[in-house]
Amino acid sequence: MDRIERQIQIAAPVERVWAVLTEPAHLAQWLGQTAEVDLRPGGSATFGWTEYGTTRAVLERVEPPRFFSYRWNMVDEGPVEAGKTTLVEFTLAEDGGGTSLTVVETGFASLAVSEERQVKQHQDNTGGWKAELDELIEYVQRAA
Repeated sequence: MDRIERQIQIAAPVERVWAVLTEPAHLAQWLGQTAEVDLRPGGSATFGWTEYGTTRAVLERVEPPRFFSYRWNMVDEGPVEAGKTTLVEFTLAEDGGGTSLTVVETGFASLAVSEERQVKQHQDNTGGWKAELDELIEYVQRAA
């Protein structure tokens, strides 16, 4: 209940997928409707959804074009603070002429909310990552 992991194959080169994962103009096409990203360790990011509001994040690691991670606030629209975040990690690898992308989100059990809300957040994000990553595949392949 503390981990979500999804691996997908994308028919596009690693550099293209990296751009779609990290550049705000691309993010706003598949991950919500708005995005801002300061792409450096310690940089801030925001992701906005019309129906869910805005989530703030802080980037942890940035290793272009193979890996990056951030902590995002899962509890409220406030700042990124201990007890409010999960860690999201993106790992990109060449796979033939395309890209293998692995997304892992952990830390639901450390959210400072009820166990019931932790479980619901995990369930919501499990479905959310499926939907968002399906949109990512469609967007990358359409734009290619």
